[in-house]
Amino acid sequence: MIKTFISVSICSLLLSCGGGKEITEQTVTPVPKKEITDFAETITAEELKEYLYTFAGDEFEGRDTGEPGQKKAAEFLKKQYQKMGIPSPLGEDDYFQEIPESYFRGNIKASENVLAIIKGSEKPEEIIVLSAHYDHIGIDKEGNIYNGADDDGSGTVALLEIAQAFQKAKEEGQGPKRSILFLHVTGEEKGLYGSQYYTENPVFRLENTVANLNVDMIGRIDKFHESEEASNYVYLIGSNRLSTDLHKISEIANSKYVNLDLDYKYNAENDPNRFYYRSDHYNFAKNDVPIIFYFNGVHEDYHKYTDTPDKIEYELMAKRSKLIFFTAWELANRENRIIVDGAD
Repeated sequence: MIKTFISVSICSLLLSCGGGKEITEQTVTPVPKKEITDFAETITAEELKEYLYTFAGDEFEGRDTGEPGQKKAAEFLKKQYQKMGIPSPLGEDDYFQEIPESYFRGNIKASENVLAIIKGSEKPEEIIVLSAHYDHIGIDKEGNIYNGADDDGSGTVALLEIAQAFQKAKEEGQGPKRSILFLHVTGEEKGLYGSQYYTENPVFRLENTVANLNVDMIGRIDKFHESEEASNYVYLIGSNRLSTDLHKISEIANSKYVNLDLDYKYNAENDPNRFYYRSDHYNFAKNDVPIIFYFNGVHEDYHKYTDTPDKIEYELMAKRSKLIFFTAWELANRENRIIVDGAD
């Protein structure tokens, strides 16, 4: 009796009341995939601000390369990736690519790059590198702490927010097809040491590195864009130097999702500021890895102890961070790897 009753009950559940149509896998409505914009919305001005007030606070003592404040900053970054469940490519609990004291010139102590990775689902051997330097220039003789909120606290915490967006996509079953390496480099202020060390000792072969998106100062507005109608901008440097594909992808991502004014003023070959050679992307570019350098230009607090988190334009910073996310998303998920057609 019990077996018969159960069988009848199950059969009745499988039949609709109207015509007795059996419910099959084909008749069940699938859960819709989320849009890319849903993941981008996790990048918020509020979270960027919360991160930056900590990262550019006095506790990190200006993050001078090899000094205790820089070591604290490295530990902070490691903990954030661990909280997000994003592993290190170095294995287990080791998020640090150690750089020995002997590698540096002058009186600079041993330091470390901080690395985390989201592995690609289809082409994990192909790598998109998102980079930002997390060091700054420390404390002066008068005891002033150079917090470096814009330089480059802004780029550093932007990477954390972008990592969160990609990780959420992965957790929803929509992770990137190619791998995303989050590379926080040290020693930039001393001479691009951290990125140079990585490219000379790459964790992943440079031949497999599709592109480098480098983020160095994206939290402020420079004197050329102070008016309200001009402030919705970001400088892009290097986007067309090595890959026309990369430049087109960047332009399309911006027009489709963000609508910032992309200013190429400093991308000119004869730019006297030579910004193309002055941040960590250059160590990738000189190895024929296509790059984009995201930059807001210099301002009155550049390399001064007055570069503090209260002066950051957080909504604009979030918008710039989303552009980087959308560009990285396309690079990671398009069918074909971008072509390097501009190398000598």
